[in-house]
Amino acid sequence: MKIIGILGGVASGKSFVAGQLAQMGAGVLDADRAAHAVLRLPAVEEAARGRWGETVFGADGHIDRSRLAEIVFSPPPKGAEERGFLEELTHPEIGRVLEQEAQRLAAAGVAAAVLDAPLVLESGWDRFCDRLVFVDVPRKLRIARALARGWTQEEFAAREGAQESLDCKRARADVVVDNSGSPEETQHQLERFWRSLVG
Repeated sequence: MKIIGILGGVASGKSFVAGQLAQMGAGVLDADRAAHAVLRLPAVEEAARGRWGETVFGADGHIDRSRLAEIVFSPPPKGAEERGFLEELTHPEIGRVLEQEAQRLAAAGVAAAVLDAPLVLESGWDRFCDRLVFVDVPRKLRIARALARGWTQEEFAAREGAQESLDCKRARADVVVDNSGSPEETQHQLERFWRSLVG
């Protein structure tokens, strides 16, 4: 089974691209869903409580991702230190969950799977990928999309600053998809890529 990694800036439409590929027949390795599960592991909750106390826990007794995000995306150097701790704590577990899901999809005869993760390069998960697709969208449009989601300019800048540079992502990619036009235009590009991948 071939694994496709999706690269791109914040609010570039990586999940949209993953969804389009899924409609074409790709399995989906959803790192966000895996992260949700990992943050509920007792050992992870215990480590989070030891590091940040009860401030990151919600009324349901589990880690509140928005409270956690306020800490790990706070201004440097503190935010970067806390983010490093969180990544060391969770990335190995998330990687295990994704690997298990990839094995399950391969055993089911799925020809290709798309890895939908915000930090493919930063986490080292690109080593699992046979192809890397860069989703290209001008920064101004990405900011507009992020604001439409309810983000602030500061939140956008903090998330962008926590990731590998766009130049590095673009340079690592095997394919560049322009997602600044209509959904149909993006879909046509992805259909060409999909055919080249699975025939």
